[in-house]
Amino acid sequence: MGGKGYLVRHIDEVEPVPCYCGASTRVLPSSLGLAANLHVTHITDSRKHYHQGCDEIYYILEGKGTIELEDEQFPLRPGTVIYIPAGVRHRGYGDFRTIVVGVPPLEHGDEFFRPGD
Repeated sequence: MGGKGYLVRHIDEVEPVPCYCGASTRVLPSSLGLAANLHVTHITDSRKHYHQGCDEIYYILEGKGTIELEDEQFPLRPGTVIYIPAGVRHRGYGDFRTIVVGVPPLEHGDEFFRPGD
């Protein structure tokens, strides 16, 4: 972090990690203690899940696919924005890269699955 609380970081400084959605480059992880997290995630076929303590905002960077919110499906292409409040079951599939912002930051263990999803 900078001397006044700011932070400058490049995505090349962070290694992607496997996640339920594919691979996530956690440029601003929750471990930094900031007001939000920011991940760049490559989604190919995620498992339907929800978060109890975190709203998420997706911004589709490249590729295409579909996002399933509860039981509705929406096509994705670059420039699409999705707001997912805590508690909404969701999953993405296809092949796309997205910025994911979590507010408050997504904490480890805040991914829940319902039987049959």
